[in-house]
Amino acid sequence: MTALSIQAGPKALAHLRRHGLRARDIALIPAAAGGPKGLIFQALDQWLFSSWLPSAPRERTLIGASIGAWRMAAACHADPAAAFQRLGDLYCEQRYPHKPSPQFVSAACEKMLADLIGGHEAEIANHPHNRLHILAALGRRLLKAPQKNAAVMSGFGLAVLGNLMSRSQLSHHLARVVIGDPRDQSAWLKTRFDAFPTEFAQLSADNLAPALLASGTLPMIMEPVRAIPSAPSGTYWDGGLIDYHLALPYSRVVDAADGGLVLYPHFNDHIVPGWFDKQLPWRRAAKGKNRAWLDNVILVSPSRSFLQKLPRKKLPDRNDFVEYGSDNASRVRDWKAAMREGERLRDALASFVEKPDLGLVQPI
Repeated sequence: MTALSIQAGPKALAHLRRHGLRARDIALIPAAAGGPKGLIFQALDQWLFSSWLPSAPRERTLIGASIGAWRMAAACHADPAAAFQRLGDLYCEQRYPHKPSPQFVSAACEKMLADLIGGHEAEIANHPHNRLHILAALGRRLLKAPQKNAAVMSGFGLAVLGNLMSRSQLSHHLARVVIGDPRDQSAWLKTRFDAFPTEFAQLSADNLAPALLASGTLPMIMEPVRAIPSAPSGTYWDGGLIDYHLALPYSRVVDAADGGLVLYPHFNDHIVPGWFDKQLPWRRAAKGKNRAWLDNVILVSPSRSFLQKLPRKKLPDRNDFVEYGSDNASRVRDWKAAMREGERLRDALASFVEKPDLGLVQPI
């Protein structure tokens, strides 16, 4: 059985039937939040951004939240294969004491980012073909400028309750900020498409690090980022709070001939709009009124048979820090074993590119 599950929207499926999967047709690549789950794509990311996509150079939008933003920043290095290797090594080697303070976790993540992108900021922000966009969440109401933990807890408590009633209610507590490459006008994002106020800021070498840190800043686990140069003032948290799996209006992405395709390597076979929607299955993107947003999306994800061969028969996840406790050696061993298994995802996608088997493709 194949390691990879492939799903496609109707426009993408029609394109695959006519042309197969061609690098030159890929206009946009999203990358989800999800912490260590993103490690599973190390080998696939290296192949995508070091070999396959560069074989057909063109302007491409890369957009991510949290670990997804970090992955897309690695993709914009002059040597993306080395950057993805470094990201995997750095992420695996994280070590924390029992119940670390938010200050400790934030400092550790700042150090990890410095080791990942330090000295490469200009090449990332000015990549000749890739256009990087980083998603972050900006606090509103009680979360606008909280000074005490009690205000943060109250603010997020109200956000959770509001989101339970309606995703649109979350927009009273958080706004979306896109810190993106100014060479990409992002017209597909700039016409309002949901309830969230969306502000745009220009990405630069100077604000790359704080934007990436903000995009992965977990509430209560880390200190909020209080400022991003050249971005709206306020208090920032993880972009995945609003855009967990990036349920965005991809069908607006157009290209000259057949329309731009969106290639989405994702660790799930479904798209959850926001972090607070994880336990709300009726919120999945393909079930909502905006299902047409996925018309031009090709979603590739680990198959169930692939997951069965991973350590503990699951992807690495953030709970592993607790479950492995102080046994960091075992956690690192298992995470790296999962990353090696991820080579089968790369090989499966490369085989599909070489010889498309449309029998493997399911509708989204």
